[in-house]
Amino acid sequence: MSDDNTNNRSNEIDGTRGFAMDLGGTEVDDEESNQGLFDDLLSGEPIFENKEVLRPSYTPHELPHRSDQINKMATILVAALRGETPSNILIYGKTGTGKTASAKFVSKELESTSQKYSVPCDVEYINCEVTDTQYRVLAQLANKFIEKNEQRIDDRIDELESLLAAVDEYDRSQPPDSPPNSSEGESELFEFPIEDAEARPTEADTGSGDPTATSPAGSTDSSGDTNQTTDGDSAVEMGGLETGESPTRNEGDDRSTDDPTGTDASDSSERSDETDDADRFITTVDDESASSHEEHGAKFPPDHPLESTPFDSKSAVEARIESLEEDRESFEEVPMTGWPTDRVYSVFFDAVDYDERVVVIMLDEIDKLVEKSGDDTLYNLSRMNSELENSRVSIIGISNDLKFTDFLDPRVKSSLGEEEIVFPPYDANQLRDILQHRSEVAFKGGALSDDVIPLCAAFAAQEHGDARRALDLLRTAGELAERAQSETIVEEHVRQAQDKIELDRVVEVVRTLPTQSKLVLFSIILLEKNGVHSINTGEVFNIYKRLCEEIDADVLTQRRVTDLISELDMLGIVNAVVVSKGRYGRTKEISLSVPLEETEAVLLSDSRLSDIDDVQPFVQARFEN
Repeated sequence: MSDDNTNNRSNEIDGTRGFAMDLGGTEVDDEESNQGLFDDLLSGEPIFENKEVLRPSYTPHELPHRSDQINKMATILVAALRGETPSNILIYGKTGTGKTASAKFVSKELESTSQKYSVPCDVEYINCEVTDTQYRVLAQLANKFIEKNEQRIDDRIDELESLLAAVDEYDRSQPPDSPPNSSEGESELFEFPIEDAEARPTEADTGSGDPTATSPAGSTDSSGDTNQTTDGDSAVEMGGLETGESPTRNEGDDRSTDDPTGTDASDSSERSDETDDADRFITTVDDESASSHEEHGAKFPPDHPLESTPFDSKSAVEARIESLEEDRESFEEVPMTGWPTDRVYSVFFDAVDYDERVVVIMLDEIDKLVEKSGDDTLYNLSRMNSELENSRVSIIGISNDLKFTDFLDPRVKSSLGEEEIVFPPYDANQLRDILQHRSEVAFKGGALSDDVIPLCAAFAAQEHGDARRALDLLRTAGELAERAQSETIVEEHVRQAQDKIELDRVVEVVRTLPTQSKLVLFSIILLEKNGVHSINTGEVFNIYKRLCEEIDADVLTQRRVTDLISELDMLGIVNAVVVSKGRYGRTKEISLSVPLEETEAVLLSDSRLSDIDDVQPFVQARFEN
């Protein structure tokens, strides 16, 4: 390596370390690089306050002009909050009529209300356009409920471990000689044990007329008799004070006597009766306390942590924790492929039935599931309740196709369509209300001119009252205005957004066409590029055969090509009109309905069609009227 090359390389390294590089003769230093592409874009004032509220995935807190449908769903699903099984619901309506948003709104309210009233209720949403087979639907549901079960087990274990900690803390706080609980025969209400009435002192033994005076245990009076005090009197006094009673005495009863032995027969008899009453009182209170504890299912003091629980010992709590941990370990996540369907269903069934709860399964685009996999999934789900022991299942089906139930088994149709709710299209005024409601949250103040929302509503009303289209139009208009660093969205931005959305829709439809349909469409494009107008089916078929030979594809019959042209017409990509040629018969005149150059670019992005060389169309003799 030469010295010049070494110096140049050294300069490159030094320049890189100093964040300055020579890019095409233009030196960019650190400060200039910081003021780059995104800094210029961020320099303008944003128009959006919260763009997410304009997306289809957003569920608003209020849905204008859908209160009737929402209330009907709520009256059906309220049964879940009573622990009953709600009726199955089928929801119909065209795209963008608020079906999914309304169902999600009601489901969200249902779950929040169930938590408020501590009623177990779970709602699961499945998009059947994505999850379109029985295996995937059951696997996804099984894994969701396994996850919920594991979470509930973890929460329950945490509660039980906290209970164990409270028991340990309680045990440490008790005196060493304190009885462990009331189930071993000690009285909770009294400090001293009950003794024989004969061992209790008499007033004469105390040597005083004061009924409250007592002599120390084992002391000797002047007569040489030994005075004995027991805890019985104290117990009686405490029992009477606790119950609000006081010892009673007769007015003629004189507690002082000249007899030093205190053996007056009447007094002894009265004291014996009082002692018997006290014994009966103590026993009654103790029995009531014990029965009260038994009623609550516990044998512990009132302040014991296990008093109000179903557990009778600390070991029972530990056994329950061990059982829950075993349950958690027994759950097995279902893989997305590889298991027999009956095994997947069994795992799903066990996961749902693990807890007592009401389950609402929401199947969006349910017609796609039936079209792809038949009605086996719906049959199994609608018949689950006859086998479940702890839980109950209800189904909400959402469909754009009003006639999809015609292909269902009569048994599935009868059980699935217990309740039906139809969502009509929005009109222009309703769409205007929806856009106004969303725009108040989505945009900053003063960002919309007065004619923007009415124009968006008018465009969307032409598309069969599609609120989703209206929201996309308003959001796209805002994005275009923001990119142009405009402070206000005006009518021109809405019209640009309309063209852009239409083009994006065409691009997506063309990109996902089957190869044979792409070949037919490419034939039409080649004919139009060569100046052929009012193209007929025979001309398209001739070019189509050449294209098939070019990429080595199978050639379909002309009748089948005619069917593909009809499908393209239905998608709005071409316009095919049947015209009469008199004695030459009837034919279709075909013209392109989408931008030619953009559509051709999408077709050529397909790897098979990109290899096609320029094919000059062979135009056969054409018959004009």
